[in-house]
Amino acid sequence: MISFRRCVILAVSLLSFTFILHLSTGSNAHQQPKPSDLLEKEPSGLDKSRERQLFQIPLEDLAQKPLRERLRYQFPYDLQSKFPAYIWQTWKYAPSSGHFGEELRPFEASWTEAHPGFVHQVVTDAGMIYVIKYLYAAFPEIIEAFESMPLPVLKADFFRYLILLARGGIYTDIDTWALKSAIEWVPKSVDRSSIGLVIGIEADPDREDWQDWYSRRIQFCQWTIQSKPGHPILRDVVANITEEALRMKSHGRLKKAKMDKTIVEFTGPAVWTDAVFRYLNNPAYFDVGNDIHLTREIDYRYFVGIVAQKVVGDVIVLPITSFSPGVQQMGAQEPEHPMAFVKHEFQVRASEEFIFRDSDRLSERYPLIPSSFCIDLSGESMLSTFREFYFVFPFFPAQRKGKNWSTFKEF
Repeated sequence: MISFRRCVILAVSLLSFTFILHLSTGSNAHQQPKPSDLLEKEPSGLDKSRERQLFQIPLEDLAQKPLRERLRYQFPYDLQSKFPAYIWQTWKYAPSSGHFGEELRPFEASWTEAHPGFVHQVVTDAGMIYVIKYLYAAFPEIIEAFESMPLPVLKADFFRYLILLARGGIYTDIDTWALKSAIEWVPKSVDRSSIGLVIGIEADPDREDWQDWYSRRIQFCQWTIQSKPGHPILRDVVANITEEALRMKSHGRLKKAKMDKTIVEFTGPAVWTDAVFRYLNNPAYFDVGNDIHLTREIDYRYFVGIVAQKVVGDVIVLPITSFSPGVQQMGAQEPEHPMAFVKHEFQVRASEEFIFRDSDRLSERYPLIPSSFCIDLSGESMLSTFREFYFVFPFFPAQRKGKNWSTFKEF
């Protein structure tokens, strides 16, 4: 039985402990800023990008900030974090649906098999908006831009940037083969905590008429991207697409056959490539002048003809063989090559990307082109839309020998 004396000692000890704990908690409470007062500051150089620097901003003022700054707050970029173990894909139907398409199942399964332990999610076209409304509830302008897009291919393009910005991981088109695990994309000699984005070259044309076929001399593909959440390039491209969508909508041009930008320039590899080069040349991230290897602006010449991974800041650029093996041009090697990581079969989304005025006459003249891949959008420029067709079928010029642009402008 506890004596009276022991009870008194126990009570005094308990009261003393409670008093000390109260003083400690009260002192810390005055020193700690509220979570709503914290906003990530952009790194001012490559070395500082490894550190998260926060500055205070009143929460009530955040809504008045530009879109890019609000995105930076909502989705902070932590370079030293790991690449999230997510694989994101989109398609009209879920793999569990009988409408999914048996020809696509081997592609989809290759990613699961190459990445055991990863969360692999195929988001349906109908389900994309619900994911966006959940992740971007604080950004009504982004939701409005997405819902206003008149073509499924535009939404599919936009979604890949949105999901990677918010969650990170790997986005890859549903008709791609995972030839090697993403673990092998980054060389063992490179510290993964210093890399935040992995991209591949889609096009490296050395022909004189490259502008007839491509939008950029070096073009980065966006059918496969790996990133950490919040990467500044993703933030920039999301803001750019949102602003352009709302601009066209306000002028009544965000409609089929009325857009003043092609798909490639609006949401495709052109706008993606531009965002990458803007980032690599942004002095807020990279002090080019202090790097003996980067004594001039980083442009296409920096990546022409590369045959191995090239690291620039926190970005790894893979050679054309890595994500475009087997295209039989521009130096791309075959899928069996050690540097071949992903193979794109170009089997889907063509009906939204391949746009000509008269699909029946075009298919009759050129049997290579399936009529089911054509939709009628009168008023579009034939030259620009043929370029978009080429992004879907890069092998076409070999079949087009002897033809010229006037032939296509007839339609």
